[in-house]
Amino acid sequence: MSFLLQISRLIDAVSELIGKLAMWLILAATLISTGNALIRKIFGTSSNAWLEIQWYLFAAVFMLGGGYAFLRNAHVRIDFISSKFTDRTRNWIDIGGILVFLFPLCYMMVTLGWPLFINALESGEMSSNSGGLIRWPVYALIPLGFALLFVQGISELIKRFAFLSGQGPDVLSHSGPSETELLAQEIAEQEKARQAGASA
Repeated sequence: MSFLLQISRLIDAVSELIGKLAMWLILAATLISTGNALIRKIFGTSSNAWLEIQWYLFAAVFMLGGGYAFLRNAHVRIDFISSKFTDRTRNWIDIGGILVFLFPLCYMMVTLGWPLFINALESGEMSSNSGGLIRWPVYALIPLGFALLFVQGISELIKRFAFLSGQGPDVLSHSGPSETELLAQEIAEQEKARQAGASA
C-alpha cells in the first residue's frame, strides 16, 4: 500500500499543478474579454478569434480542472445525507461511485472524444465563423480532461482503500468548517464591522 500511496501523491501533485495553471486561464480569459470590449468601444472593431479564444479558455478551465476539483473534494455532494453515514460507509460509497460511474464515464468520453480530436487535427477543421480559430485544440480538451479525471480517480481510489485498511487518513472527513462556511463567516464578520462603523 505504501507504493500505491506514493503513486497517489504523485498524481495529486500533478492535479494540483494543472489545477493552479487552469486558474491562470481564468485571468487570461478575463483580460482578453476586457481588451476585446475596450477595442470594440474605442475603435469600433472586433474579431471572432478574440471571442472564440475566450470560449477555448473557459473550456480549458472546465475540462482541465475536473481532476483538481476531485482532489480538493470540491465537486457536488449531498452533504446533508452523506454526513449521516459513518466514515467507512462514506468511503465505500465513494469507491462504488468511482468504479461504477466515474471510470466508465471517463472511458466513454476519452474513447468518443479522441476520434473527434484526430479528425479535426487531420482535416484542419476551422471555425465556421469568419476569422475564427482552428478547432482541434478545443477538441483535444475532451479526451485530455477526462483522462486527467480518470487518473485522479485512481488516486482517490487508493486513498479510500488506504483509509479502510487503516493506512491513511479519511480524506472525506467533515472535521472543521468547509471553505464555503469559512467564507460565509468572514463575510458576516465584515458586515458586522461595517454596521458597527456606520452606527459609531
